[in-house]
Amino acid sequence: MTKPLTIAVDGPGSAGKGTVARGAARTLGFQYVDTGAMYRSVALFSQRAGVRWDDEDAVAEIARNLQFSFIWDGDVLRIIVNDQDVSGLIRTAEIGKGASDVSALPAVRAALLELQRDLGARGGVVMDGRDIGTVILPDSELKVFLVASLDERARRRHEELIRRGEVQSFDDVRSQLAYRDKQDSEREIAPLKQADDAVLVDTTQMTIPQAIEAILTLVRGVL
Repeated sequence: MTKPLTIAVDGPGSAGKGTVARGAARTLGFQYVDTGAMYRSVALFSQRAGVRWDDEDAVAEIARNLQFSFIWDGDVLRIIVNDQDVSGLIRTAEIGKGASDVSALPAVRAALLELQRDLGARGGVVMDGRDIGTVILPDSELKVFLVASLDERARRRHEELIRRGEVQSFDDVRSQLAYRDKQDSEREIAPLKQADDAVLVDTTQMTIPQAIEAILTLVRGVL
C-alpha cells in the first residue's frame, strides 16, 4: 500500500464501536477519530450558546468554528474542542440526543465533512461513526459494520450511565436508543446503513477484547 491502512467502523449507538475502534487503534498504533464525539461537541457548544438543535444555520455556524484534537492520555482518549477538554461533558444522554438531532442537519454534516475526510486522508486511522464507510471515507481499505441487539446495547448504555451517576431506567435508555436508531436510519442525508463492502460484526455475545480481536483479525486479512 502507498499509505497506511484506513479503517472505517460504523454501527448504531452502544454497539461497542467506539470502545472497539479505540482498542484497535491503540494496538495498531493508529490515530483514532471519534466522529460521534464531534457531533456531540456541536450539540454541547450549541446548547451553551443558547442555540436550538434544530436551528440549522446557527448550529452549522457553530460547527464551522470548532477545532478538534483527539489526544491519548495513557489509555484514555481526551476530546479537546477549542482548547477545552469536553471528554466527559459530551457523554450525557441529553447531549447524545442533541448529537442525533444536529447530525440530521445537512449544513452541519457539510461543515464537518471535509474536516473528517482530512483527518482520514493520510491513513493510519481508525474512524468510527454512522456514515464513515458510506460517505466520509468510502475508499477505506477495511470497513466494519458493528452491531448488537437492542437489549444488549441498552444494557451497556444503562450500565455506563450508572457508572457516571446518571439515573435513568433501563426502559428509558432502551427507548432513547430505539429513537436514535430510527432517526439515524431514516434521515435523508447520510443515513446509518451498512456499506456494500463492509464486514458485519455482531458483538452481542462478545467481550470487549474479543470484539477488538475480531477487528484485528480482519486487519491482518487486509495487510
